[in-house]
Amino acid sequence: MNNRDLTTKEIERKLQFYCSYQDRCHKEVKAKLKTFNVNMHDSNQIISNLIKDDYLNESRFSKSFVRGKFNFKNWGKIRITNELKRRNISPYNINHGLKEIDETCYEQKLEELFTKKLSSLSKLSSIEKKKKIISYLLYRGWESNLIYSKINEI
Repeated sequence: MNNRDLTTKEIERKLQFYCSYQDRCHKEVKAKLKTFNVNMHDSNQIISNLIKDDYLNESRFSKSFVRGKFNFKNWGKIRITNELKRRNISPYNINHGLKEIDETCYEQKLEELFTKKLSSLSKLSSIEKKKKIISYLLYRGWESNLIYSKINEI
């Protein structure tokens, strides 16, 4: 079946499944809608129905995104914030989502990443260790003031 042969109700059902499988942001749903070649009026109607039926919820998306990226990818708040901004999530929802991270868990995760990376760099000089750890943690979006306070412990 071609995407052009689908009715708006069939497309809406497909998007309901798409959103129920995993939390999605508006940007992802709009991109998916473009693959179905839906006109602007129908597209807006489908999105409003998805929001009304609670398939599409950016607050819930931001919370689950923050939890997932922090717990499984070991990202810091800076990288998470930048990725949410890239997905056009509102500052309110970004801040609301970041509250999902417990501060003690955040510090513990930084400590774990720091010690794990430090132990893997045993053959390098002190300066090279510091450079590698800093670049490793900055890439993952951890705050520089937290990184440098840990670096000073070496």
